[in-house]
Amino acid sequence: MQPIPANELLAGLTLAEPVPIRAVVTDSRKVEPDCVFVCFPGERVDGHSFAAGAFRSGAAYIIANRPVEGVPAERTVIVPDSALAMVRMASNYRMLFSPRMIGVTGSVGKTTTKEFCYAVLSVFGNTLKTEGNQNNDIGVPNTLFRLDTATEYAVVEMGMDHAGEIERLARCARPSAGIITKIGVSHLENLGTRENILKAKMEICAGLPDGAPLVLNADDDLLPTASVPARLRPVWFGIEKPADVRACDIRTGAQGTAFTLEDREHGRFSVTLPTAGLHTVYDALAAYAAATRLGLDPAACAAALARYQTTGMRQHIVEKGGVTVIEDCYNASPDSMKAALSVLGALPNRRKVALLGDMLELGAASEEGHRQAGEWAADARVDLLIAYGPRSAAMAEAARARGVTTVHCQNAREVLQCLQRSVRPGDALLAKASHAMKLEEILQDYYAGASQA
Repeated sequence: MQPIPANELLAGLTLAEPVPIRAVVTDSRKVEPDCVFVCFPGERVDGHSFAAGAFRSGAAYIIANRPVEGVPAERTVIVPDSALAMVRMASNYRMLFSPRMIGVTGSVGKTTTKEFCYAVLSVFGNTLKTEGNQNNDIGVPNTLFRLDTATEYAVVEMGMDHAGEIERLARCARPSAGIITKIGVSHLENLGTRENILKAKMEICAGLPDGAPLVLNADDDLLPTASVPARLRPVWFGIEKPADVRACDIRTGAQGTAFTLEDREHGRFSVTLPTAGLHTVYDALAAYAAATRLGLDPAACAAALARYQTTGMRQHIVEKGGVTVIEDCYNASPDSMKAALSVLGALPNRRKVALLGDMLELGAASEEGHRQAGEWAADARVDLLIAYGPRSAAMAEAARARGVTTVHCQNAREVLQCLQRSVRPGDALLAKASHAMKLEEILQDYYAGASQA
């Protein structure tokens, strides 16, 4: 973080002295002199308990929801919502800089699209990106606080659980271009309908300047119905339907995907991706479309897509003990589950095993979504489905009805035992579920056992 006077950083929150602030921290272990420490009340840990210690360690100001013993009143900024205070400070800090920035949102594919954007933008100059899944009221500010005068480009991922959140984040980040990847069924529990999800994702428009490109998926069934503000410039990408940026002649396999990119403005380019699966082609198209409509060289953008690198356990293909494992444990929705199963189905391994866990936050669509996943497992010609979690009972039932050998596990121990008993060298294994199911921990135990065998 570049030093900023406290009266500028805290504008709109309190009247502060013009002392330099060098960091904004929410973790008491990261407190340093001349920082702002933000207290967050939590179920297990309350940041207010560490406020006095943070002040003694040199914090210039404490953001708190109530007065804190040991912190002078003139150094305490009382706010009703710590997350909203983070957004306000980040918005104030963002005003110091003018990088070309892409904002990414959507129901599925946000992080992969963000990484494709980073692969492209970083070819042209110093680029900042959202790390991991830092895409909420705390994560987006933390990303923006990393901006400095050397930052030429940035890509910021924006997530949401409720209406109004994307607008708040977009107004804070003020991206130069926006991307909406897809309208799925994640967060139906809070938003009720996919139409409401569409409205929530379209809130990104509120943070875009006049004339900015808004990159949209032409193959999505709802996005083409959206009312794009006349002051913005829609750019459509897709595979099946006519679009400004389109992929054709797609050849995909376990080690990567190649296709021809057709751009109505800039012509045709050969593209190679180090990823498997049709869904990653969409993500690459979105990144290319946003970067080129910001004025970057089309040929260089197309070539840079090959520089994409996977993050964490997201569509990460590894070899463990002779087994080809697709690690996709970060999150899951019906759309991403279908995409992952298509990748498994495309692998050349003769025997294929799918470890699929519960998908959360689907609300009333939960049972149908899990049943669809079971049917998609059958379509992918999975030899064995290991369904994990109470919601996955519907998945197991649907797959079994389609002739798939299925085991339904209630706990992690049962899953591990089933993997150890059933998966053999030469198999392909897909592991996918919502992150709360902690499949990555099960895989690590499985790998440890396989290495000792």
